[in-house]
Amino acid sequence: MTQETAHPIGSELRLPQYRRDDIDAHPPLLSPGYGSTVLRAPQRPLIYLPQRLTEVTGPLLGEGRIGELDHDLTRQHGAEPQGQRIIVHGRVLDGDGRPVPHTLVEIWQANAAGRYRHVIDTWPAPLDPHFEGVGRALTDEHGHYRFVTIQPGAYPWRNHDNAWRPAHIHFSLFGRAFVQRLVTQMYFPGDPLFFQDPIFNSVRDPKARERMVARYDHAATEPSWALAYEFDIVLRGQEGTPFEDGDDHE
Repeated sequence: MTQETAHPIGSELRLPQYRRDDIDAHPPLLSPGYGSTVLRAPQRPLIYLPQRLTEVTGPLLGEGRIGELDHDLTRQHGAEPQGQRIIVHGRVLDGDGRPVPHTLVEIWQANAAGRYRHVIDTWPAPLDPHFEGVGRALTDEHGHYRFVTIQPGAYPWRNHDNAWRPAHIHFSLFGRAFVQRLVTQMYFPGDPLFFQDPIFNSVRDPKARERMVARYDHAATEPSWALAYEFDIVLRGQEGTPFEDGDDHE
């Protein structure tokens, strides 16, 4: 990715160009094991649109969009939610390994019982009145972000027989420009449900799948308070984090 500022040269406008993603690292839009992709995957080859001024200069997301407790999902209501408190932290990097500062990172997740606060999530697991399951933060000048939340639970879904989603947290990032937009899922190490999850396994490259699994971070774990997990996110390039191909029922 170049860092040029857009400026006219003669009659032309030169724009910074963002590298194309490594397509092989991402899940195919049609993944038959993930049933709903059969209905919604495009039937014709994709057409790459040119990167114009709007795509490479926006969005502009400032601190005014972040509330005082948006980063701490355990303190957004009148009491603490149920479940194991965890810290999720990491860096947001571009395809050349440089930190992406002051960019918006958003997360959403199920509660400790594996249930989302969403009208279509009706499986018989308890809702937690003290857990909304959504958060947002800006990276600092070095590209670091940090959330405090609750370990999400696994939950059933109707994709195949006895189907259960591994515990995961959804991430949404904007990067420096719309062309770096990324939605992905963070998983936890050693989850026994990986083997039967078609969303996780739709990423065909084993090394790319590993980039969606957080690392337990004992150094950042706080004694008698919270376990910590590190999850670095690369927005573009060979080491890019695979994007999330749609959603299931959340």
